[in-house]
Amino acid sequence: MELGEALDMGRSAFFMAMATSAPILLIGMAVGLVISIVQSVTQLQEQTLTFVPKILAMVLAASYFIPWIATRMLNYTQLMFSGVPGS
Repeated sequence: MELGEALDMGRSAFFMAMATSAPILLIGMAVGLVISIVQSVTQLQEQTLTFVPKILAMVLAASYFIPWIATRMLNYTQLMFSGVPGS
């Protein structure tokens, strides 16, 4: 394996990790932002109030996106084992 191929494999692995984790993380960030705005408006500054809705939203998002993530990871794994990195 040459250096360019190794870099291509690393780059594609990085982008795969970002693509598969992005939907769940973005939903968690959006729920956290909404809760922060509600806390600011109501002046309710309870620290534990943010965790339960964010965790619940991320678990629901994960259960919704698991088939899509599994398909993407399976395709990526087959691509890596076939020896065609970066395609």
